[in-house]
Amino acid sequence: MAACVDQWQPAVYQCRFSQKIHRLLPDSTTDRPVPAASSEARAEAASRSNEDYAWDELRAEARADADDEPLLRKFYHDLVLSRPSLEAALAAHLAAKLCIPGTLPQDALRDILAGALVAHPEAGRAARADLLAARDRDPACAKMVHCFLYYKGYLALQAHRAAHGLWSDGRRAAALLLQSRASEVFGVDIHPGARIGCGILLDHATGVVIGETAVIGNDVSILHAVTLGGTGKDSGDRHPKVGDRVLIGAGASVLGNVHIGEGAKIGAGAVVLRDVPDGTTAVGNPAKPIGKKAAPQRRPEGQPGMTMEQRWSD
Repeated sequence: MAACVDQWQPAVYQCRFSQKIHRLLPDSTTDRPVPAASSEARAEAASRSNEDYAWDELRAEARADADDEPLLRKFYHDLVLSRPSLEAALAAHLAAKLCIPGTLPQDALRDILAGALVAHPEAGRAARADLLAARDRDPACAKMVHCFLYYKGYLALQAHRAAHGLWSDGRRAAALLLQSRASEVFGVDIHPGARIGCGILLDHATGVVIGETAVIGNDVSILHAVTLGGTGKDSGDRHPKVGDRVLIGAGASVLGNVHIGEGAKIGAGAVVLRDVPDGTTAVGNPAKPIGKKAAPQRRPEGQPGMTMEQRWSD
């Protein structure tokens, strides 16, 4: 599995910001052509932060929706258009979802979330890649702003990214608080110790469980009711390791410290207790490879975690 978690190696994400497809990297830069400019202009540009194409497009989508539906204007203004950055918007949105009136104040929770996202900029870069993953892979996702506002899989994943930052900083009580509230509100239980890469799609997401020592690579797609869990009372490194561009079907359980190879496909309802090689489809209980082992696709965008292709053929 490629190194992807905590180190955030530069995987590539497709983003359609114009008629031509450009690529967005986890550091928010793109391969969009840059016109020739004077040395002074280039120096000035280099001194500024990179343009945030994902956030800009999300805001443009919010404006368009607000113009089309006046009822939504205040809603979109409060959650998106009045916010200075994606991180600030995420902190405010998640705080409104996860707060407990009278016990866990919204403002205090927003400050905890915002602080975690600011302290761990890799979480913000991953959040942008996750938006693009939903827009590009989920046919029900017409706009990134809809994913940001309404998709509990996306929101649960971003709550985890903040919780993981707190966990890494030794603030384990606060991290477990976020885990607990996200599990209660979104129906998605991800231990804050789990390490998760960029460009992740939790499709529908209800019932997803990911254990403490699980590791998930880049460009992975996971459907609802999936468990990446342990096998009992084992301690230490006891949860699955999932490679890049893997697809895990609905209701599948991957149990124990097993490895799911790059570009593998786990069928719906499978129970995986052993390693699955790269490019292999595994189905059944206990899961077994079916057909010949497929050679990994040469092009990463052709692998199942990105295509969401759940059918199988020889």
